[in-house]
Amino acid sequence: MDAQAKIIDRLAEELGVRAPQVAATVELLDGGATVPFIARYRKEATGGLDDTQLRSLEERLGYLRELEERRESVLASIDEQGKLTEALAASIRAADTKQRLEDLYLPYRKKRRTKAQIAREAGLEPLADALLADPTLSPEEQAAGYLRAADGDIPAIEDAKSALDGAKQILMERFAEEPELVGQLRERLWNEGVLSARLIDGKEREGAKFADYFEHDEAIAKVPSHRALAMFRGRNEGVLSLVIRLPGEDEAAVHPAQVAIARHFEIQDQGRAADRWLAEVVRWTWRVKLYTHLETELMGRLRERAEAEAIGVFAANLKDLLLAAPAGAKATLAIDPGLRTGCKVAVVSATGQFLGQSTIFPHAPRHQWNESLAELARLVEAHDVALIAVGNGTASRETDKLAGELVKAMAGTRRLSKVMVSEAGASVYSASEYASRELPDLDVTVRGAVSIARRLQDPLAELVKIEPKSIGVGQYQHDVSQVQLSRSLEAVIEDCVNAVGVDLNTASSALLSRVAGLNAGLAENIVARRDAEGAFRSRRQLLDVSRLAPRPSSSAPAFFAS
Repeated sequence: MDAQAKIIDRLAEELGVRAPQVAATVELLDGGATVPFIARYRKEATGGLDDTQLRSLEERLGYLRELEERRESVLASIDEQGKLTEALAASIRAADTKQRLEDLYLPYRKKRRTKAQIAREAGLEPLADALLADPTLSPEEQAAGYLRAADGDIPAIEDAKSALDGAKQILMERFAEEPELVGQLRERLWNEGVLSARLIDGKEREGAKFADYFEHDEAIAKVPSHRALAMFRGRNEGVLSLVIRLPGEDEAAVHPAQVAIARHFEIQDQGRAADRWLAEVVRWTWRVKLYTHLETELMGRLRERAEAEAIGVFAANLKDLLLAAPAGAKATLAIDPGLRTGCKVAVVSATGQFLGQSTIFPHAPRHQWNESLAELARLVEAHDVALIAVGNGTASRETDKLAGELVKAMAGTRRLSKVMVSEAGASVYSASEYASRELPDLDVTVRGAVSIARRLQDPLAELVKIEPKSIGVGQYQHDVSQVQLSRSLEAVIEDCVNAVGVDLNTASSALLSRVAGLNAGLAENIVARRDAEGAFRSRRQLLDVSRLAPRPSSSAPAFFAS
């Protein structure tokens, strides 16, 4: 079975779908089709896989292809060294994760000249092998036969202690590179290990916000993402120390991991001449070679898992926000609440065009409540307002009360509805280059109010103008991988835009740029063509758009509502 067929079978098993579904999807992805296009227009080929399944398939496909590429590289490297046995090749071909593959490759990886390598060059490997195979031998007596003078860059072995130290380095490296042992210890630490956080001396005041973790112990495999990221932040700020421990290790005469290493290599303390020396080799293998290496790996695994969960929450929250029901094409008055500087008010038309603005001071220190009500009523009447959007920032509850009184006061003549709207990212948008092009004559504070009004009318169309990370619907966004976060959130926006579709004749360039198959430049060209020659009457007219004409096979037109 070739590598592609193996990948398809594995993906089918992981996703719980049939292999032909996976094969068809892989062919479409390799042909340049996007996930939204496949999800929406190639259901027959994929057997109805949805966008979530397709995203998972695309991600795992990349991982498994990287795994296969690395596998071939490892096999070639070991074969070049003349050390590739049939058993080793079979183990490498059976490796199902990158971690397992690297464990198998570790003894053969080209590395700098280690103490163990120097000891081998000095001819000390037979000494190490002899003491491991027959612990009844006296280490000092055996070592006396390996003394030698210096030879080039190989140091002299002047006494038995130097010979035994070299033999110890050889066995330590051998033990630490045994793939089965390393894998067992790694999983034991993960499944049974406890993550211990402790306050670093003298950091009590500086690290007060991490007080919950000054003396905190928790099973590492069960640490929730928010607590893991909080502890990692505390460590990065120099407030906390983090270590992984096995239960009972402080009370045990011998560390449990050392017991596992000794058992793996059939080392027992029976009072024989070399038993004590071998026990010391095991102890140093754990303390010097394995513990730090495995702790670093598992801390990385914990961070990776915590980041993935945090990014998943962020993505789910963003999707809910983007797909919130739009209020529709109605003239809208937005109030961006404030205290000392007042509440900024903006009115937009049913199509989102800016109509008017004002600043009111209903709260402390001015307390111009009645004057503010009168000004809001004037704007409602002047622009035939149907909706009132209140930003959820500072003084939002008090401002919502003001809007409620306005709705009640005008109930006899006008039917108004008020809605509390998330301000997340409004300030970022208002100071952006896009906003300065879209609303060049308005102050940044008024642009924020305009954005609040528009996101009530159509959340998706307005929020795509803002960098997704700035919308702020997740925790610890600055502690996670920014590349992974951006990739995930961009995928959410792309899926949302293409699930809903866009109106070719009203969509902004920011919204058009999120359509599968388009980019910012092509979106700007579509808007320029629309502004110059009027509305598009058919999708065929897209062929007149600069730089889009040579791409008639693009999937983008499929997502246009006009």
